[in-house]
Amino acid sequence: MGQLSGKVAIITGAAQGMGEAHARRFVAEGARVALTDVNTERGQALADELGHAARFWTHDVSNLADWVRVVAEVAEAFGTPTVLVNNAGIIGPVETTVEISEESYLQVIAINQHSQFYGMKTVIPYMQRAGGGSIVNISSSAGMIAVVGSPNLAYVASKFASRGMTKHAAVQYGPDGIRVNSVHPGYIMTPMMAAAMGENGAGAGAGVPLRRPADPDEVTSMVLFLASDGASYVTGTELVVDGGLLAG
Repeated sequence: MGQLSGKVAIITGAAQGMGEAHARRFVAEGARVALTDVNTERGQALADELGHAARFWTHDVSNLADWVRVVAEVAEAFGTPTVLVNNAGIIGPVETTVEISEESYLQVIAINQHSQFYGMKTVIPYMQRAGGGSIVNISSSAGMIAVVGSPNLAYVASKFASRGMTKHAAVQYGPDGIRVNSVHPGYIMTPMMAAAMGENGAGAGAGVPLRRPADPDEVTSMVLFLASDGASYVTGTELVVDGGLLAG
């Protein structure tokens, strides 16, 4: 306990799924946590449950002006943010490259990719003034290779982009003491995954050496490590949490 004592963290997409798991563990480990999401009802309920160390902000991560507002308000409420978890994301339609519409493609890119750019662009100046920080960008196993069964081209493109942006920012801001890493989950039983594959993740574990999808908290363990001082010499890399999916 206490691995994040004294840290102020912003976690996007925190109302449910992996974001909720991250928020719960971060609070338990001593951080003051800003939960952001477009789902105001669920996000506010979670923040109320977690107590004084958590607050919720309604936040459109695909909008730069909303990022500027939220980060400034978080800094005023909790102090300078020193941890950013760019967790918000969507899967988008399960369609081929020919089938996916321009509108759907741009929506996935905006939420999965542009949001991480906006988050880094907005938070890094605060971290520079604080003398350092940790940014964790949530990508996917589909950001490592062309995984069979990936939902669509936009999803894969956004997850590969997350990996590349992570490395670029890590090199650029390492001298400022800012670490930037990406996490690449495989099949994780979030509400989003359950909606796509059924409540028990039928079929999700078939091609995984561990023969099961992961619980969101298993990804949180990696995110927590990267956010903590225990990862003080880890930056610019991708950490895969996939039960061995990419090993086969």
